[in-house]
Amino acid sequence: MLEVTNIDVFYGNIQALRRVSLHVNQGEIVALIGANGAGKSTLMKAMVGLLPKKSGSICLDGHPITPLPCSEIIRLGVAVVPEGRRLFAPLSVLDNLNLGAFLRITNGFKKEVQEDLKTMFQIFPRLEERKHQSAGTLSGGEQQMLAIARALMERPKVLLMDEPSIGLAPLIVKEIFEIIRRLKEEGNTFLLIEQNARMALKVSDRGYMMELGRIVLEDSSEALLKEESVQKSYLGA
Repeated sequence: MLEVTNIDVFYGNIQALRRVSLHVNQGEIVALIGANGAGKSTLMKAMVGLLPKKSGSICLDGHPITPLPCSEIIRLGVAVVPEGRRLFAPLSVLDNLNLGAFLRITNGFKKEVQEDLKTMFQIFPRLEERKHQSAGTLSGGEQQMLAIARALMERPKVLLMDEPSIGLAPLIVKEIFEIIRRLKEEGNTFLLIEQNARMALKVSDRGYMMELGRIVLEDSSEALLKEESVQKSYLGA
């Protein structure tokens, strides 16, 4: 569904990504783990066209998207749950969800969008309870649920999630990852960018470990959980 091949990205004269390659198959959760500054968020921004690539290629569902602007990549079916949620805080929960489906609404799919709203409220019942409440007044966990639901309203081919656990209490993190697992069982495809390596690898099918702008390990999530370097660096072993 998503294939990144030998991507190089620079900030001025500083190389941030070096020959990065990864792929996400349809229906998979793929985890990208690494410390702060490893290049995970830079890679996500490059994939959605927010940063220029000096070399390499990106394909979505077999079609090249490397030179396309961010707006076109989103139209083609990539959705993002950004780090820090980035909700429209003054607007209601319902307005945020409808904005997630903006392209579909403007293309005449209002009826389908209404059906998807019902589905989101089934998955996230707390959002239905607070649908007329300003997004900025929600708790951190509720805001993360809203950010995920807003992205799903696009009906994306692949969902990029950037640090969904950041700033959340452990019990809420567990709940968010259980929701991600359930969404995967319903056929959704995820690239999960996450510092919480244990949770990310437990919920994912495969994983990549990034250090200093490079992919240094790639394996099944089960194998990575047993990998000595992963245990020492990220699992506290």
